[in-house]
Amino acid sequence: MHSARNRSGVTARIGRTLLGTLAVGALAAGGSLAVGTTSALAVASSNSPCATVNLIVARASTEAPGDGAIGALAEEIQKGVKATVSQQAVNYPAALTPYEPSVTAGDKAIKQQLEEEVSKCPSQKIVLLGYSQGAQIVGDVLGGGGGNVPYLGVGDGPASAPAAASATSHVVGVIQYGDPRRIPNQSFDVGSDKGATGIFPRLSSQSLSGFASDIQSYCDTGDPFCAKGLDLEAHLDYVEKYDKTADSFIIGRLKAAGIS
Repeated sequence: MHSARNRSGVTARIGRTLLGTLAVGALAAGGSLAVGTTSALAVASSNSPCATVNLIVARASTEAPGDGAIGALAEEIQKGVKATVSQQAVNYPAALTPYEPSVTAGDKAIKQQLEEEVSKCPSQKIVLLGYSQGAQIVGDVLGGGGGNVPYLGVGDGPASAPAAASATSHVVGVIQYGDPRRIPNQSFDVGSDKGATGIFPRLSSQSLSGFASDIQSYCDTGDPFCAKGLDLEAHLDYVEKYDKTADSFIIGRLKAAGIS
C-alpha cells in the first residue's frame, strides 16, 4: 500500500526528476514506486527440487533490487495455492535515467532467467509479474523488445527477439501494471483506459496475442507511461487498486493449468 504521505513525497521527488533530467512527465512517472512495498515472504529457491510454479517478478524504475511494490501481489499468489511456489526477482538496473540501457539490460536478463528456469525445471509453470519498466520487460520476454523511435528524446533500445518458444510455452499467467509498451484495445487490456497507447507501443511484429488468455495488462486514465497522461497518481495506485483482481486472475490461470 502507498500512504498519502508516501505519495506526496514521491510526487515531489518525481517533480525534481522531471526538472533535472528528462523534463517530461511521461518518463518521470517511472520513479513513482521507489517507496513501494516488498514481499514479506522469503524468496524461495528455484533450485532442485523444482517448485510446481515459479514467479518471475520485475520491479519498477528506481525501486531497490528485489521484488518492488508488485512483490505484494507475488505474496498473495503464494498464499492462494497449496502447490509449491518459488520466486525470483529480475536482476536488472531498473534505472529511470538513462532508461534505454536499463530496459535493454532488463530485456536480456528476464529472457535469460526464464530460459534457465525452464531448462532446470522442465515441468514447471511460470507466472510473470511486472510494474512499469518491469511490465515492459515482462511483455518483451514474450513478444520481443525495443525498436521504437525515441519518445521525447528517450529510447527503448534496438529491436530484439522474444525468449525461445520452448521457454515461453511454460508461461501460464502474466500481470502488467502500467506497461509503457501498451497498445490499445487488446483483449487482455484492463483498467480504466482500455484504449490507452503507451510511450513505446509494441510493434506489429511483437504481438502478444498468442498469450492473450494468460495476460491482464492494467492501465488507468492519465498514467504517464501506459497512457501518455500527466497524472502521476494514476501510475502509483495499481497495487492498491488491483492486486485482489490480479491475484484472482492468476489463481484462475493456475487452476486452468491443473494447479491448486
